[in-house]
Amino acid sequence: MTKKILTIAGSDAGGGAGIQADLKTFEEFNLFGISTITGILSVDFETNQHHLFPIPLTTINDQLTTAFSGGDIPVVKTGLLTQPEVVSLISDKLQDFSTTQLVIDPVAAVKSTDNLLQQSLLTRMIEQLLPLATIVTPNLVEAEILTGVTIENLEDMKQAAKNILSLGPKSVVIKGGARLLGDEACDLFYDGYDFTLFCSPKLNVDTNHGAGCSFSAAIAANLANGASLLTAIKISKAYVHQGIKHGVYLNSKTGYIWHGAYRETSKGRVDNDC
Repeated sequence: MTKKILTIAGSDAGGGAGIQADLKTFEEFNLFGISTITGILSVDFETNQHHLFPIPLTTINDQLTTAFSGGDIPVVKTGLLTQPEVVSLISDKLQDFSTTQLVIDPVAAVKSTDNLLQQSLLTRMIEQLLPLATIVTPNLVEAEILTGVTIENLEDMKQAAKNILSLGPKSVVIKGGARLLGDEACDLFYDGYDFTLFCSPKLNVDTNHGAGCSFSAAIAANLANGASLLTAIKISKAYVHQGIKHGVYLNSKTGYIWHGAYRETSKGRVDNDC
């Protein structure tokens, strides 16, 4: 029987991130993706201005009711959450389905919008959602917002990971990306016992739109397929690396990761360097 998986996130009209990235990723890992949309993001490619249109709370609630109408969902992934009440809706729903694993991508901002995690939303997420999480997947900026730690090196990442774990999730992986010094892009996993680094060569390209969403979606997908957390992160790291390496330009402003690259790499149709 085909396994299903739920993403609760924003819709990216450009097709590279958000719900679109999640559903493409789920398909790549042979899962049936279902969705609840929290907001719609549009972009003017001439000015690179992004505009976020939140979905009404009642509509989000109706979507969640539909999503869970078939019973338990093995894994749920959250992305952009537009208002504190959405956090409460998700928290209440998940507590009715205790077998569900939860992957939280704590999206802090949408490109050039000013939709940073407002304090009320951040507080609600920390109080009601993070304690339910199997894993949280912040990038460096999001980790700094969640913890107040300025991250400039690996030791700072470790401290931030400890602080995030103290908020209640079972584990955290902080995405280092290309910001830190060195030739490798490293992500740090922590489960309260051990730190594990996942590194890949930095790529001198800018086809990275959707990378963060796709990374967390791939972790969720691999958990749904029965992988351990460490295996899920390892596969997801390779998946996103290949997606960035073989990314595409669909307009003059934005380079997108290609979600089919990992599959094509495994078939020998594109080059693999890690």
